[in-house]
Amino acid sequence: MDFRNKFQKKLYCICNSSVIFEIIDDIECDWGNHSVIQCPKCEELFSIDCKCPAFQNILKLMEKNNSLLTSLEESDYLKNSHPS
Repeated sequence: MDFRNKFQKKLYCICNSSVIFEIIDDIECDWGNHSVIQCPKCEELFSIDCKCPAFQNILKLMEKNNSLLTSLEESDYLKNSHPS
């Protein structure tokens, strides 16, 4: 699942700033590697390939950006989640 194009426009972060997120590939956690995005203002990291307890998840961004993911994309994101 590749969400890269969704983060190439301004979105609201959980810090209430409207930003273009930086995409960072290949960050490791205990379960493998991730693609993440980082807010240039608050520097929070969000896992964009699946929900991972090591990073914030993009579902938090959906609260501020209603149309960020479709229902199918949200379901796929959660289906591949790591244990909490």
